[in-house]
Amino acid sequence: LGQLYWREFFYLCGFSIPNFGQMKGNPVCKQIPWDRSKDAKQKLEAWENARTGYPWIDACMTQLREQGWLHHLARHSVACFLTRGDLWVSWEDGRDVFHKLLIDGDWSLNNANWMWLSCSSFFYQYFRVYSPITFGKKYDPEGKYIKHFLPKLAKFPSKFIYEPWKAPLSVQEECNCVVGKDYPFPIVDHNLASKENMKRMAQAYADNKEEASTPATKKARKGH
Repeated sequence: LGQLYWREFFYLCGFSIPNFGQMKGNPVCKQIPWDRSKDAKQKLEAWENARTGYPWIDACMTQLREQGWLHHLARHSVACFLTRGDLWVSWEDGRDVFHKLLIDGDWSLNNANWMWLSCSSFFYQYFRVYSPITFGKKYDPEGKYIKHFLPKLAKFPSKFIYEPWKAPLSVQEECNCVVGKDYPFPIVDHNLASKENMKRMAQAYADNKEEASTPATKKARKGH
């Protein structure tokens, strides 16, 4: 029942909030300086095409492309990874990919959930990040999901399935999958990227708070 309440709430938001499908001009969306460089576009492409080097994320994105559906926890993982967690790419870009691939895509829900997972609106605990390694391992320690959607990693022992780059070269060769050749190295170092992005989020939140307190902003909101 709670999920139905959220659905109806997000429908109301989509109908009543100006520019709900974008960051700019959206009164409930925090203005965050996402990376929109050429490098960011390459990261977006790698994420969309399951080439991040993180098997949990790549398995999720493979399922999305093949089946047009993902469990909500998998959606949470890949959305966090693309935005505030690791790659610092705009939620609008991830939203577009989901809109293109999801068979259960819904404009209001898609926008709302991407704002939520990127901590742009509705949810603001940006220090809570989904790990692309430990989160999936919690529910699937043997990596059966990964082995199903990424068969090139199917022979890896469970101890390395979430982090194949840590497997000795001899193990990689035995599994017929050498990282850097048959499967990519991680696109970023999660520990470093997530910490850096938390700092970016903290600064963005501070900037938004300062902007909201300016006389011009208060006057504009009062007039609206």
